[in-house]
Amino acid sequence: MKCPICGAAETRVIETRSSDEGRVNRRRRECPECSARFTTYERLEEKGYLWVVKKDGRREAFDRAKIIRGLQHACEKLPVALETLEEAADRIEERVRSTGQGEIPTAMIGEMAAEELRGINKVAYVRFASVYKEFTDISSFTHEIARLLDDKEAHRNG
Repeated sequence: MKCPICGAAETRVIETRSSDEGRVNRRRRECPECSARFTTYERLEEKGYLWVVKKDGRREAFDRAKIIRGLQHACEKLPVALETLEEAADRIEERVRSTGQGEIPTAMIGEMAAEELRGINKVAYVRFASVYKEFTDISSFTHEIARLLDDKEAHRNG
């Protein structure tokens, strides 16, 4: 594996973890030239296409990277590790594929992403929800925050 920092041709694996029932290998690597550390992921390539149906009816191939970009955008400037978002994207992809459908609406993927963010970081969840649910006024926004606070209170009481 080539070092993304200095371009050295060889790096060494210092740690390997398997996840998603053995379909994903996460490897921490180190460059012997510049001592940079970085993470690579190996994924099982799924056979058969999965199509996403957009709101306007267009179809496009499922793209896991889009999910990660959306999660990252919601978590910008928040203390959320990329690994946490990768794991969330793994769960979303697994849920999407387990539907057994060849096509899935973006609304379903958006709900899954919102659900993951809700468990990761409440601020990221509200950011995502404000775009995904297309909040058009402050009352929509405050209603969603009130829901989060009610859930927190209910969880605390038991």
